[in-house]
Amino acid sequence: FFVGIVVNGLINISISTIEKRYELNSSLTGLISASYDIAFCVLSLFVSYFGERGHKPRWLAFSAFMLGLGSLVFSLPHFSSGKYEYGSKLEDTCQTAGTTFANATCSASANSSLQKYLYVFILGQLLLGVGGTPLYTLGTAFIDDSVPKHKASLYIGIGYSMSLLGPAIGYVLGGQLLKIYIDIEIPKRQDTTHTNVDQDDPRWLGAWWIGFLACFFAVWFLIIPFSCFPRHLPGTAKIQAEKISETHDDGSQILVQTNNIGKSFKDFPVALLILLRNPVLMSLIIASSSEALVATGFATFLPKFIENQFGKSSSVSATLGGLVLIPAAALGQVISGVLVSKCKMSCRSIIKFMISTCTVALILNTVFLFAKCGNEPFAGVSETYNGTGTLHNLTAPCNANCRCLRSMYYPVCGSDEVQYFSPCYAGCASYLTNNMEKTYHNCSCVGKPKRESGSEDFLYQAVPGKCPAQCKVLPLFLAFFFFTVIFTFMATTPTTVAILRCVPDKHRSFALGVQLVFLRLLGSIPGPILFGVAIDNSCILWDINECENKGACWVYDNERMAYLLMGISAVCKIVTIIFVIMAVYFYKPPRLAKALPRKTAEKISVIH
Repeated sequence: FFVGIVVNGLINISISTIEKRYELNSSLTGLISASYDIAFCVLSLFVSYFGERGHKPRWLAFSAFMLGLGSLVFSLPHFSSGKYEYGSKLEDTCQTAGTTFANATCSASANSSLQKYLYVFILGQLLLGVGGTPLYTLGTAFIDDSVPKHKASLYIGIGYSMSLLGPAIGYVLGGQLLKIYIDIEIPKRQDTTHTNVDQDDPRWLGAWWIGFLACFFAVWFLIIPFSCFPRHLPGTAKIQAEKISETHDDGSQILVQTNNIGKSFKDFPVALLILLRNPVLMSLIIASSSEALVATGFATFLPKFIENQFGKSSSVSATLGGLVLIPAAALGQVISGVLVSKCKMSCRSIIKFMISTCTVALILNTVFLFAKCGNEPFAGVSETYNGTGTLHNLTAPCNANCRCLRSMYYPVCGSDEVQYFSPCYAGCASYLTNNMEKTYHNCSCVGKPKRESGSEDFLYQAVPGKCPAQCKVLPLFLAFFFFTVIFTFMATTPTTVAILRCVPDKHRSFALGVQLVFLRLLGSIPGPILFGVAIDNSCILWDINECENKGACWVYDNERMAYLLMGISAVCKIVTIIFVIMAVYFYKPPRLAKALPRKTAEKISVIH
């Protein structure tokens, strides 16, 4: 739960604030995000291999220690970087009287000392990765050791759903904390040339660090309870004796038992080779990696897709994305865990169950074909400025003298129902604030309203924000996507259970370690990158600053984006189905347990 809050919740929602505070670009913050998975990949095999024979609850106590330490280290830059200082407020209206912006000319500024904190953030993420590794490998195996076979999927499903509930809490908590000023108390300016900041000001930075500090204390409270657990829970020996092995029968079980493989480090390569040569295990691992690629891609970019496709604000899009992804993913894992548990499915039945869930998810994936939207009118992008200027050029005769900045994206909606890049590009010369609502007036680029307003007061004005989207299919998209996520994640718990069943008992933690390495190398690391490339490929308006450097994308081709994301998702789901079918084909149940009478078989544990 706390890993979810910190790693997938607080860090994701704090990244943009950290970028601004420590002057980091997105590629560097991307490295921060990837550091957790890098540590996981490096350590997963070794921790799962050696921890299998160790005292698992003490490994989990170590996990809690490292997670708390990682959270603390991640918050340290705030305490050592001094107070946050902000400059004067940037004007966003048309400035025609020979004025210019301080940063309107290209200047190669020296690297700030604040950028050195990048290494502290990476260290914090690496420590979080060290802490997360035992939890997802040894923790899962410990649960499987301690409960009857038919109940394992239920307990594992509950555990995994908690790791998905965590990010939901992290997003809510982080979002509330960002409403608090970064240094708690807002400094008062004595001079009149500098205005005080509020939450609507681009210079506002929230208190991103409080959540990490709170999680540091909370996670460290778990160290003592973990340390007090025995090596095996009471009743574990009886449960183990009653379990019937369903290990894939390829002869490796006899090799493991007769040679006592797994007792020392020199057995590591042999144990790894045994797992890599297990066709059922490798088929399940590749299938789960393919699903992870789609899951992490959408977890990262679904809010962005909703924002651009349906014209919602970033905060509303993040909320809707979280409301769809997280409850659906948790629900899918719990439902599949209960079904596998109640039906007492065998290993082969579990794998067949996965084929059906993945097929339904593939069919539901077609939601992108009919629940998509075209682009709203955007001056200089999808249409000209009332017949003047050219397409894909934000500058037109009506704003040529305004000295507008391409890097200052602040969309406004004109009274002509056309969106403009900023009040400056709309040619707005002034604004009025009434009841906390700002309205821009005397906008030279704004045309006449498409619907008669009956009042001259509403001519040539604009309001902050994007124009209301005319597309009304958002509820349909969210409903279909909710069920798509449910059926996608209904394969997660059965995959884990099937992996635990198809390998020798001595190698179960190690098998989960191998799975998590592949899951990250083939899934969660390339997933956001692949989705990001696809989304960038649909960009039709880039941010190009005064130095001619390309920055973020402001406007996307909505239909192209929808087709690209559907294509990636569909291909990955087809790959998943193919490899799950291969797992069924390769699986051979153990012959000894099959040949024994039922009562005898129940008394003997026959490990593959």
